[in-house]
Amino acid sequence: MVMKINEKQGEFRLRSIAIFVAIASFVVLWKMVDVQLLNHDHYLALAQGQQRFEKTKMAERGKVYVHDSAVDPSVYYPLAFDVKKFAVWVVPSHIKDKEKMADNLSSLVGLDRKEIFDKINNDKLYIPPVKRGLNLDEANKIKAGDLAGVYVMPEYSRYYPEGPLASHLLGFVNNSGEGNYGVEGYYDDELRGREGNVKGEKDTLGRVINLLEEKDPQNGANYVLTVDRSAQYFIEKKLQEALVKYQAASGSVVVMDVKTGGIVAMASLPSYDPNTFREQASTNAGAFVNPVIAHLYEPGSIMKTINMAAALSEGVVTPETKESFSNYTVVDGYEIHTAEDKAFGEETMTQVLENSDNVAMVWLSEKMGKEKMYKYLKAFNFFDKTGIDLDTEVAGLTPALKTWRNINRATISFGQGISVTSLQMVAAYAAIANQGRYIYPHIIDKIVYPDGGERKIEKHEGEQVIKPESAIAMREMLYSVVKNGHSKRAAVPGFKIAAKTGTAQIPKPEGGYEESEDGLGIFNHTLAGFAPADDPQFALLVKLEKPKAARYAESTAAPLFGEISSFLLNYHYRLKPTEPIQ
Repeated sequence: MVMKINEKQGEFRLRSIAIFVAIASFVVLWKMVDVQLLNHDHYLALAQGQQRFEKTKMAERGKVYVHDSAVDPSVYYPLAFDVKKFAVWVVPSHIKDKEKMADNLSSLVGLDRKEIFDKINNDKLYIPPVKRGLNLDEANKIKAGDLAGVYVMPEYSRYYPEGPLASHLLGFVNNSGEGNYGVEGYYDDELRGREGNVKGEKDTLGRVINLLEEKDPQNGANYVLTVDRSAQYFIEKKLQEALVKYQAASGSVVVMDVKTGGIVAMASLPSYDPNTFREQASTNAGAFVNPVIAHLYEPGSIMKTINMAAALSEGVVTPETKESFSNYTVVDGYEIHTAEDKAFGEETMTQVLENSDNVAMVWLSEKMGKEKMYKYLKAFNFFDKTGIDLDTEVAGLTPALKTWRNINRATISFGQGISVTSLQMVAAYAAIANQGRYIYPHIIDKIVYPDGGERKIEKHEGEQVIKPESAIAMREMLYSVVKNGHSKRAAVPGFKIAAKTGTAQIPKPEGGYEESEDGLGIFNHTLAGFAPADDPQFALLVKLEKPKAARYAESTAAPLFGEISSFLLNYHYRLKPTEPIQ
């Protein structure tokens, strides 16, 4: 009986083992079918994912240079370039003890422990870098900690060695590596270059055993600006002094080379430091916009030069044409007065500019007619962008010709009812200095490509806006304005300076013009011109917004214009005086 029981138990065990072996064999067989047939592609990809790797090779962003010698044009100075920094990346799903990791990282990267813990307290595979901008020593300390789930990755960071100098020209590179504003924004694709990568295979120990594909990064092109560093620095310094001295809210200066169209300097204050653009973005992002190319304003009396030049070219008047003028005139029922409500009596056209006579300019506009006035304003490029290679430029603004009434023609003759940018105005003066031919402003002097090739940016001339003889006549008229008129303080000993002041009212969005508590009004002070008058080298515009220390531009913008002109003539262009120095 016992024997029969043992035999049955043995048979049961054998059957159980056989059944287990059969089931196990089926499972193994099914798994083989699943891996090799049904889901072959999936498991192949997993295997390759463990064996293969792919890494991105970062490209270096191109440098931005300016000229650094008035004597040697091949001497450059970098105002923007990349420096190698490091970022700390964390993969939360790879971290077991997140409390401890937050403690470790806090001491290593100098961030609040709670801030780090809140970022890593999850099982995500990706979160933004915990810290960026680390130097090599800081990166090595973190690497030495051998923290699982923490990775230190190299990256390029944009650096501006001169801080706020020329910041509106340069722009900045944002957190995503994209250029914004200025040259950085306009030439972002060319400066950024192209990333490279490397693909290969590794063994079970993680060692590289085979390179499948390797593509080197292509660094960005380097850009040499037409700007001179010494001129830019001097102008920003003098502009800052003027803002304080004349209690102005803001100000701009732009210098354009008459021979080439290159911008020698372009400054606006207040400015910002592109190294710390993040802080500025949270409080005043409007500071990034370049006022010289993006802010429209009514230019006031500096527009009289443009309309007078048009009248000379049309043959409507000559510099010696005489007429008598009262202290006011009436157009479409509106009274238009001279600035100080003074009657100048008989004047030549040169004296009209010297006295900045509004009433005389209205008379001149009547002789021109609105169609001819509009034609010349368009030819001087006030209705279009100049096309300068900088981000955020805008075009000028004036009512369409078909809507012009006599009052539009009258006010535009002395610079009201038309809005322009400072760059448009300095380019118009440069056209007069350039024998009447428009020359397009540009900011790039030369491009240097990664392969060593170079491309020089040549000047781009436009149409003949006014007759050459009319342009030459305007030079002498504007020189007389400085010598005998309201621009005396713009003079430079030893040189003939051609310039015109403008004290312009500021329009309100709802209509009318801004007024001060004392009833004298609120103005923008501008002076535009070129030098030397007998052989122009540069055109210059100085603008001070809402100065409180003086009422007219002859007391604010004119002396600043004179200081800058003196520097440019004596130290930048290094010209010999042509006039007696008293």
